[in-house]
Amino acid sequence: MNILIVDDEKEIVDLIEIYLKNENYNVFKYYTSSNVLNDLETLNIDLAILDVMMPDIDGFTLCSKIREKYNFPIIFVTAKVENIDKISGLTIGADDYITKPFEPIELVARVKAQLRRYKNYNQRDDNQDIIDFRNIVINRKTHECYFNDKKLELTPIEFEILWILCKNRGNVVKTEDLFMEVWKEKYYENDNNTIMVHIRHLREKMKDTGKKQKYIITVWGVGYKIEK
Repeated sequence: MNILIVDDEKEIVDLIEIYLKNENYNVFKYYTSSNVLNDLETLNIDLAILDVMMPDIDGFTLCSKIREKYNFPIIFVTAKVENIDKISGLTIGADDYITKPFEPIELVARVKAQLRRYKNYNQRDDNQDIIDFRNIVINRKTHECYFNDKKLELTPIEFEILWILCKNRGNVVKTEDLFMEVWKEKYYENDNNTIMVHIRHLREKMKDTGKKQKYIITVWGVGYKIEK
């Protein structure tokens, strides 16, 4: 699998590369963002690790541009720890976020988790791969989603959230259950913000951001649901 790293700190890039190569990943290193978008067309990237603070194009901008064409997982690695920065990164399409300093082993674990989730979406082969209702057609085998006959470009996290809500349509999915099913991690109160960001992003892509949502309904203090 091919991993893209974009970070202007050479020592950090080289360290990440060592750990990823030990896991038999191919690594493509960039110390600036300038040539990344053009090169992506030929690199066949499976996951990207982006720094936020870059000397030319910042990581948030680069992530946003990548999301215009690609759905592979994106992990931000940055020294910025403010909660607003984390939310900003998730809002524009990142799947995970880790702050410096970090343990390389933890980053590798997150890479593996994101790749496993992403690949599983595209490799599932059962008889329950397609849900079609209320102008939503979501195919877990091909990892495609169409809404009102237009393709929605969803990140892996967004896709999984929408799939779970559609699969449980008519029923409330508790926030903690949704988090644990998507992230495979224990839920903490602060994780509610993470869920809210992805839900908001889904609503924006579905153009359902009015005062009263028609599709993804918030059940305050409980969770979310999609009506049948």
